[in-house]
Amino acid sequence: MSRPIDLVLVPGLLCDSTVWEQQASALRAFTTIQIADHGTLDSLGKMAEAILERAPARFALAGHSMGGRVAFEVLRRAPDRVIAVALMDTAYAPLNPGRDGLAETSGRYALLQIARTQGMRTMAAEWVKKMVHQDRLQDAPLIESILAMMERKTPDILSAQIKALLERPDATPLLADIRCPALVLCGRQDAWSILARHEEMAQRISDSRLAVIEECGHMSTMERPEQVTNALIEWLGEI
Repeated sequence: MSRPIDLVLVPGLLCDSTVWEQQASALRAFTTIQIADHGTLDSLGKMAEAILERAPARFALAGHSMGGRVAFEVLRRAPDRVIAVALMDTAYAPLNPGRDGLAETSGRYALLQIARTQGMRTMAAEWVKKMVHQDRLQDAPLIESILAMMERKTPDILSAQIKALLERPDATPLLADIRCPALVLCGRQDAWSILARHEEMAQRISDSRLAVIEECGHMSTMERPEQVTNALIEWLGEI
């Protein structure tokens, strides 16, 4: 990298800068970093537009989970402004119109009901069971960091982000149009955004590299921060 890179990091559902804490600390040595805050925005498009309003003229973009879907919407609106993209533990398909879509909708609103009646921490404790590698569920510092992060949010924020995710556009047509260096990254044991979908994503993006983080679930940036940071450094080095 011959010059500092402007990098925008996009967190996922109910996440904030904590999800990027260790990556941001390492990458600030050679990048300027913005971390998006979705607030109560209730569509992926609105989240993308908020990022574009604050971002430099040209920038690298990394999105984790829902943040990857937001990254697709940034690319849809301003592909010439994005010099590189990292799509991490995410997906590109719209809500399934069949039984799977109904199950996702029901599951998300069940969590919202828990948040409204029992509190955000109780909801997060239920949510996290399927979001980290099973061997890490007894890792008290990791789990506490995730629960505390989500406890800082509100049921209204969760409701807005559920709406955004359930109404997500189909990003499939965008994949073939991505021309910048792309990192597609996934925890091997990610049970929510599975590895097979990332393999498909990488195949559809012409200038892409697949990184698989071993012994890792969905929350890769927090579960295996060093490995994820190294993958991001290698990706940024391709710009």
